Formats: sequence, structure tokens, C-alpha cells
Amino acid sequence: MMIIAISGWKNSGKTSLVERLTAEFLNRGLSVSTIKHAHQNFDIDQIGTDSFRHRAAGASEVLVSSPRRWALMHENHDGEASLSDLLAKLAPVNVVIVEGFKGTDIPKIETRRRESTKGDELAPNDHQVIAVASDAPAKTKNNPPEFDLANEKAIADFILNYFDTKEGGGNDSRGPSIASQSSQSAMPPGVDWIPVDEALQSLRYSTNVVVGISQTRATEALGKILAQDVKVKRPNPPATNSAVDGYGFQFANSLATTDRCKLKLVEGRAAAGEPFKEILPQGHAVRVLTGSPLPEGVDTVVLDEWSSTDATGWVQFKCPNRRGANTRLVGEDLQKGMVLFAAGRQIQVRDMASLTASGQTKIHIRKKLRVAIISTGSEIVSNVTTALSKDKIIDANRPMLTSIIKKWGYEIIDLGIVQDQRSLVRQALDQAAACADAILISGGASAGDEDHVAKILTDKGDSMAWRIAIKPGRPLALSRWKDTLVFALPGNPVAALVCTLIFARPALHVLAGGQWCEPAHFMVPANFEKVKKPGRREYIRAMLNQTGSVEAFHSEGSGLTRGLAWADGLVELGDEAEIICKGSLVRFIPYSSFGL
Repeated sequence: MMIIAISGWKNSGKTSLVERLTAEFLNRGLSVSTIKHAHQNFDIDQIGTDSFRHRAAGASEVLVSSPRRWALMHENHDGEASLSDLLAKLAPVNVVIVEGFKGTDIPKIETRRRESTKGDELAPNDHQVIAVASDAPAKTKNNPPEFDLANEKAIADFILNYFDTKEGGGNDSRGPSIASQSSQSAMPPGVDWIPVDEALQSLRYSTNVVVGISQTRATEALGKILAQDVKVKRPNPPATNSAVDGYGFQFANSLATTDRCKLKLVEGRAAAGEPFKEILPQGHAVRVLTGSPLPEGVDTVVLDEWSSTDATGWVQFKCPNRRGANTRLVGEDLQKGMVLFAAGRQIQVRDMASLTASGQTKIHIRKKLRVAIISTGSEIVSNVTTALSKDKIIDANRPMLTSIIKKWGYEIIDLGIVQDQRSLVRQALDQAAACADAILISGGASAGDEDHVAKILTDKGDSMAWRIAIKPGRPLALSRWKDTLVFALPGNPVAALVCTLIFARPALHVLAGGQWCEPAHFMVPANFEKVKKPGRREYIRAMLNQTGSVEAFHSEGSGLTRGLAWADGLVELGDEAEIICKGSLVRFIPYSSFGL
């Protein structure tokens, strides 16, 4: 959705230009909404009208309806609404024309009429004035383009070309100009673009474990994926024990339920590793320490702080008690025979205590998944120690992808860089399929003359999905080469990373013996503004700030690696059109949810 403001002095032709531009865009098949900002009362503010009387009576909202239109009016009790708030109330359209809001940071066409402008010089007051519409030659600062105020066709052409230039370019180009695109989709027409969810579903139900089984010590299980269920061999705790330092007794003694009851102390004590071996007599108490198994005849413990002893060998309790207080029952944590961890779980740091306490010494695990990594492109080089010509690009993808694969715990098979030759690309795929369980190959996945990866996979491979409706990364192919799963990633590093996280991560985890995993997300307020077209899923590099809202990187260019380092996660925007304003809740996925 394009948002353009028409600003200028009073009586400078703003409303007339909005009126004519609206008609012009409608004639071109585009949908249009408008926002009018006024510093004074207008129309609905007129005293004496029915709607005015309703609002004056105190109604929070007034909905006025007639046979031709309806309008819902809100009272600004909390101050004037911002432009972002107003934009959020509009349904998605191709163009929103804003009249007024002169100080707002959106592109503006500034109108000028000689008889209504002070002096001969027009001075655009901010960098967002992208053009001037005037009825006479004007002297302008910053030299923005100037158009005849009466020529709405030329102004409309300029607006469409401006937004087309702003949004296009690079490997993630949106194709034809905005004016020729379908008003319902951000994707170029003529191609069956596959939605992200459909591609993920196809990938999920065509992926199975491919690695074998081995054994390892339980103490060395960190990062390994279980091939069999882990069952508890020994209960934890192995015996009912004391949770505190204090005095143990049999609760059946009726005196124990009363305040300030007294019990006779026996000699000796129960300590961890040094049990009290005698049977505690009725009406007596024994000294017990934290972790000590409860002696026979003890089922309740009173904390030291609520007890007092005297020289005659009696202990007095300062509070009423309850049966079983301050005790830990046998098997309370882990019961013998229970399934502690199911097959497919990847052992994390937080699992190690339970795994060890279960009494298991050896476990069955999946062997390491082998992942081949290949970069393609005659312009790509990895040697950064020598002087490089300007037509060469340092390979950023392989170091990035190998780091990800290493972090996920898989074995890396680095097959280097392959030149843009069909035979060499095919040879590299053959080599990868012979020695690896999965292949990540970046570059060459689009439809250009030198994009051999996509052509080879389409002609000879077993393609599951290609041309997926995702940004960044729509030149992505999911396929198989000689029964080996291939992720043909875009060449731009940002797109390659996003596609690896969204598609490769869950699939590789299944290949390695794990369960399909979806990243955890959080709904947080946005601290940025964006108008998103329908038709594709978008992922924005983002950072959670100290106030709990999320910032977006200043550019969406998929070749800008600095944004990856700046961000600590991604904002995911759904397939439908969205208007994101400051304060809108957005789905934030931290890098940690992807196992990074």
C-alpha cells in the first residue's frame, strides 16, 4: 500500500489535487482511500446537527448511517489521533492519499499557488517533500521535481514510479511497476507462488529420519538426539527424606497437632549418608538433617526455626503441624520405570540432571546428521587475503551456514565454491549426495541465465516446492537429488539465513531423528511503521529494545549483512495485508528460538 501526503499552505490547491488524483488512480484500476486532517472544525463539527447533539450529550461513539454511506465517529478524549493510528483504521487499499499532516515523516507532494503562497520562494520544510505541484514556476530548496498543479496524470505517474523504485531492485525485485500489479497481491502475476505454510507442510510430510543408531554415556549426551525412550532405572529420591534441618516424629501422636506440644528427644540423629537405624518410639522425636532418609516411625519434620530444646532432653514446637510436613517422598521426582525422555528429544543442558539422576549410564542416540554446504557463483571467492577486483564478492554464506550447522550439532561437509557452469553444479550435487544426508546450496536458485541450480533440480531432481511466497528468499527451492534433501537457498545472505531458519531447521531436525520443531514467538509492540501488501510471508530483522518493544532494521535489503548482526531475532508478518503502526502487536521470534 502506497501512502502519499498532499501538503501546502491554506488554499494552495490541496483538496482539489486530492480529488483529481483519486479519480486518476481509480481510472487506472487502483483502490484509493483518503485521510483529511483539519486544524479547525469542519462538516461533522457543525453545531446543531443531529450527530453533534448525540456527541454533545456524551456518547463515546456515534455511528451515522444513510442509504448511501455510514460513518463511525470517535471522540478524541485522549488528544488528537496520530496518523499511524488513523492508518490502522483503514482497510488495505493500493493508495492512501493524506491531505495535511504536514510534519509527518511520509512522502509528500507540496502544492503551491502564487496568490496563496507567501513570497516567490517555496521552501520544503523536510526531506520527505519529494515533489512540488505548482501553478507557476517556483524557486525551491533541495530542488525536488516540479509538476503543473493541474496535471494529475503526470503527478500520478511520478507517485507510482517513486514507490516502484523504492520497493524494487536486487534479487528480491518485485517485478513490474506497482501500477500494473494485481491490487490483491505483492507477488508478480503469471506464476503460481506457493504459500509458506503449504511449502512447510509438504516438507514436513515428506521428511523422515535418515541416520543410524549408536550408544553413548549418559554423561556425554548433551546435544544428542535420543533414538529410544529413556526410562528411569532408580527412583529419585531413592527413599523418603527430610527437606530441612529439624526434628522428626510420628504425626499420629495427637499432641503433634496442637500448638506448643512437647516430645521427648531420643539420642542420636539422622543425617545424609548416616541414617538413624533404630525405630523411633511413639511420643518421641529425633534430630534429622536435610537429605537424611526418614527413620522408621517418622513421617513429619518440624523446621529448626519452629523448634526449641531444653536441658532435660525435650523438644517443643512453636506452631501447629501437618502430616508429612518438610519431607520428600520416595520417587517424588522420578518414579522407577517411568519414561523420562521420549525418543526424538535432543538432550539440553536442563536435561542433564534428570538424566543422571535416573540411574541410566548408557543411552541409545542417533548418529550425527551430515550436512553438505555449497556456494555457487563465478563472482564468489573465499580468499580474502589477496587483493580482490570489484567484480568479485567474498563468500559470506558458507561461513554463516557452517556456523549454524555446527551450532545445531550436525557434521559439516564443506564442498566450497562452484562456478556458474551447469556441469560443475551437477557434479557438486552428485558429490554432496554421495557423502551427506542433506544439502544446503546457496545461489543459482532463481530463474536467470546463470541460475543452474534451479534448472538442474527442476529438470532432474524431485522438486517439492519452488517460488515460495516469502520475503526475503522467494528464489528458494526445496527438492531432492538422488534421494538427498536439497535446500537451494538464495544467494543474498539475509535471504539465505531466513530460509535456513524457517525451512531447513525443522526438516534437518527430523532427518537427524528429532521431532518437527516450530520456533517459539512472542507478541510484542512494534516501534516501527510498515505497510505490507498481501500475498507473501515477510520476515524483518528486528531487535527487542529495553522498553519491551521491537525495533526494525532501517533497510529490508537482503544483501545487507550488518542487519543480521544488529538484530536479535525476526518479526514475522503473515500472508495478508497489514498496516503496522507504533504500538501494534507483532510476532517476534528471537534467534534463540531457532537454536542460535
